[in-house]
Amino acid sequence: MTTTSPDTGLLRFTKHHGAGNDFLVQVDPTGSGPLPSDLVRALCDRRFGVGADGVIRVQDGRGVADLTMVLQNADGREAEMSGNGMRCLAQAAVLSAMVFPPTFTVATAAGVKTVVYLEGAQVHTAEATVGLGRAVLGDDQPQKFIDRKVRTVDMGNPHLVMFGPDLDDIDVVGIGTHLQSVHEGGINVEFITSGDEPDNLVLRVFERGVGETQACGTGSAAAAAAAHSWGLVGTEVDVHNPGGTLHVSLDDDETLLRGPVHRVASVVVDPAAVLSGARP
Repeated sequence: MTTTSPDTGLLRFTKHHGAGNDFLVQVDPTGSGPLPSDLVRALCDRRFGVGADGVIRVQDGRGVADLTMVLQNADGREAEMSGNGMRCLAQAAVLSAMVFPPTFTVATAAGVKTVVYLEGAQVHTAEATVGLGRAVLGDDQPQKFIDRKVRTVDMGNPHLVMFGPDLDDIDVVGIGTHLQSVHEGGINVEFITSGDEPDNLVLRVFERGVGETQACGTGSAAAAAAAHSWGLVGTEVDVHNPGGTLHVSLDDDETLLRGPVHRVASVVVDPAAVLSGARP
């Protein structure tokens, strides 16, 4: 599968989502270089472009791993990695025969990650488990009310997990936007509460460079790790994102994220047309 038509300059992507967290994936084995940030912003725009939470390029592993992940968020900036995006990358790579399931490795800016990939019963569906590495907990932050808890978690990318009794009235966009200016380089913000069953969490998320999304894989892992540290859940946790449920397995050295992935479309893009029609 090629990513660029040499005669026309058209770009070719497949679109995938993991629990509603959607990405345009470009299979780019030779590593043609990053996409311009203005093009990524235009592509990801849900009104003036194709629409996505980010753009992923799948490249050769360069002797370090089987594959390399290059992720640009919807604002055009590169990010360390994405748990849901990793499953989308995995599906694109398998469908294009860059790798073969069930197990392969992916080099990211947050280190080399292992993926276990299983085809789904329905066409263009799959389930994948991604090894995210160790969750590194920051200090508990003092809170005015005893039913609220906050701490940072490093999953190879930065997170701030905020536990409270109710998510319905949370101003996710307002608080998330404010916290981007407080934390240098931005931060992913997870708002969580306990679910109806043991070892269940409910999550809403503001992703840096994107905004409120339907799901966040590393955010779900960070939420589970923080909640476990507070004694709210065990080591096997279901995290209910707005777009679907993700399962997190915790131990001292590795955090595993398991969830669905679905290929929804093939997309051929004329970059000049996308840019000329971009949001004013």
